[in-house]
Amino acid sequence: MDVQAEYLREVMDEIESALIDPRGLRAHQRRLAFLLSYGSVVLLETYLTKQNVFKSGAKINHLWLKKKKENVKIFISRQITCSIESLQELDDLLDMIFKIETQRNHVAYGKLVSEETLKDVITLFLDLKKKVEHV
Repeated sequence: MDVQAEYLREVMDEIESALIDPRGLRAHQRRLAFLLSYGSVVLLETYLTKQNVFKSGAKINHLWLKKKKENVKIFISRQITCSIESLQELDDLLDMIFKIETQRNHVAYGKLVSEETLKDVITLFLDLKKKVEHV
């Protein structure tokens, strides 16, 4: 198993654990916030790796992903070996990740949020994962 797959397995384990916990998703709120953010970064790195454009040793910082898309692309362009415009799915992926990242601090550090909010963020992450897997 490659490292990225191992990291994603950890995220998926927490999602599965949270979904079956009789206490509900809110009992996992903070762990979910951190792991969904982390998993989004791993999925973006996986996408770039699958496209054979991710520089060796490069890393994506989750803090970049809350910025305006144009700025995110500048940061990412320094981590890849091709023109950022040649990555056709990148805009959609960044839009999805932006939604996850904008929820991160509120869910991680704020008051308890609704089960529905947590379900929405989980669903968005799972949609992101599916999209990356099918690229």
